[in-house]
Amino acid sequence: MVRSSLRWTIAYCTTLIGPTLLAQGVDVSARIVMHTDKRTASTAQKTNSSVANVVVWLSPTRAEDPKPAPAVHPPYRLLQKDKQFHPHLLVVPTGTNVEFPNADPFFHNVFSLFNGKRFDLGLYESGTSRSVRFDREGISYIFCNIHPEMGAVVLALSTPYYAVSGADGLITIHDLPPGSYRMNVWSENAAWLHGSETQHVVQIGPGAGTVRLGEITMQPTASPLGNHKNKFGEDYRPEPHPPY
Repeated sequence: MVRSSLRWTIAYCTTLIGPTLLAQGVDVSARIVMHTDKRTASTAQKTNSSVANVVVWLSPTRAEDPKPAPAVHPPYRLLQKDKQFHPHLLVVPTGTNVEFPNADPFFHNVFSLFNGKRFDLGLYESGTSRSVRFDREGISYIFCNIHPEMGAVVLALSTPYYAVSGADGLITIHDLPPGSYRMNVWSENAAWLHGSETQHVVQIGPGAGTVRLGEITMQPTASPLGNHKNKFGEDYRPEPHPPY
């Protein structure tokens, strides 16, 4: 079973970005960097930790702060094909329905029993689909009860202000209105180096320009998708002659 220590991670830092005057519609940028030393080098190599696919989001610190209406988006889908989920990481607004279509020529049994959204879609055949509503903010680790190599992550956010880093580690969050925001960082294979002990608040005020947060330093960790149990909390049973 994925341990409680692998719960979805919100990292914080105590530094307060001071009273820089900024305009409505401000962009916030940062660069993800990976820190390795003798202790973490082997973990980085095993987990293929990289600066890509790090999610950074900014949540208003006051509940009464206005939030824009969710942007129009095609239906969110986590496709099952070639015994893999596509995409591997999916970020959705809290309250969104996600489709789980089966495009493989055999059965799948998609489930998530850990931390975020708990569900079990049961067995369903090729060409059919099931749907799940991710009705609370959090990270859900998604698996198949038949194929242990299948794993994905759905991150439900209650804020539209987020970005996912690319291979260069750069992130830009666009069009933030004035306000106070708590910065959150998550990665499947890394943790914010100073995130466990602090809280990071970004202050957006009237003005013009781009807020540059500098470097966000990550440290390699083991992926929660690496060694997981089936939906019964048991080891997967190897098949000597798999039918597919």
